[in-house]
Amino acid sequence: MPETPPTSLDRPGSVLWIDASAGVAGDMLLGALVDAGASLDRVRAAVEAVIPGAVRIRATETVRAGMRAVKVDVESAIDDQPHRTWAEVERLVRGAELPQRVVDRAHAVFEALARVEAQVHGVPVADVHFHEVGAWDSIADVVGVCAALEDLAVSEVVASVIAVGSGSVHGAHGRIPVPVPAVLGLAVGWVLDAVGDGELATPTGVALVTTLASGQGPLPKMELTAVGAGAGSKDVEGRANVVRAVLGRAGAAAPAESDTESDTESSTVPAELEQTTLTVLEANVDDLDPRVWPSVLASLFDAGAADAWLTPILMKKGRPAHTLSVLGRREDEARLRDLVLTLTSTIGVRRTIVDRWALPRQWVDVDVEGRRVGIKVAHREGRVVQATPELADVEAAATALERPVRVVLDAAVAAAAAAGLTPGATL
Repeated sequence: MPETPPTSLDRPGSVLWIDASAGVAGDMLLGALVDAGASLDRVRAAVEAVIPGAVRIRATETVRAGMRAVKVDVESAIDDQPHRTWAEVERLVRGAELPQRVVDRAHAVFEALARVEAQVHGVPVADVHFHEVGAWDSIADVVGVCAALEDLAVSEVVASVIAVGSGSVHGAHGRIPVPVPAVLGLAVGWVLDAVGDGELATPTGVALVTTLASGQGPLPKMELTAVGAGAGSKDVEGRANVVRAVLGRAGAAAPAESDTESDTESSTVPAELEQTTLTVLEANVDDLDPRVWPSVLASLFDAGAADAWLTPILMKKGRPAHTLSVLGRREDEARLRDLVLTLTSTIGVRRTIVDRWALPRQWVDVDVEGRRVGIKVAHREGRVVQATPELADVEAAATALERPVRVVLDAAVAAAAAAGLTPGATL
């Protein structure tokens, strides 16, 4: 482990691949990130900000089935640790003085755990009072992992297939089958593997992976920058009980395409069109007050979304709902996904990688009674295709001129036409 790892500013926009093919637990993932270069001191400081004086965190090197790894141990620093409710955990996380992305990521993980526990036990989320999320070691694992991701400047997380094990374990109410109900609830829509004996994936570990990762797949195409291995508690013969964290440059992490497909697509795209690979994030929501949606969309645009929109749908039992769709750049994906999970009531987000072909655009200012209004001009082969006044400029001018927006909009369209900005005109 490096004693003085580089700061997040030295590694902008990293992509993280989590290898959970041998299982995953919160402390294992934290150990892998520390081994990959995350500052243990920054991890400790983040946990201290949430539960001050409650735990001690130490990291040591060890070996699992011949593989070197880092084992992170979280020890209680007080005699009587409280069992906290979801509301108490939420208050602690939201009230901590931490980077906003650490708070948002940790909150999303805890909320996912709270929702699945409510489902498993058949109680409302607000009434969840459970040991798993309220436990001090789980808080340390979740907050520690989110702080480590921030220290490593991780903007995107991808995961492998998750090994969950088999058999049964002893729970508070007797023997329960593996995978335990909470793991299955958290992993709906994710690919699991029952390889191995016993419980290989814990609810905290699975919550971290399924909440923070944008999807599953093999090791993404990337420029490798660091690798870390986090050890589980047991040294299992014949199987390295570790989680691996593989870091790389985000700019090289786009999904690989076959040479044939890539060459074919590139040859059919006219040179004047701008082609970009973007992400569409979507979530179906049926339990959010409709009055909240405008602020959700505004926040997504402020966070860098290229577009965001709502589509009315009908869900099971005829319930009216909306599909929230967010179009954005790959480097903004994690931030936009976290906002969707934070600002709406959804418990899951799906991702689609899309190609966008766009006309080149430029801005031309026109004058409307002494006020500047920008005209967005889309063009192709040297000719205007569309010329559209920027509505924000129109609204600002309308306010200053004390005129209706529709009147100023008509004046802006006329000013653009007078400047020769009409479809078919030569630029």
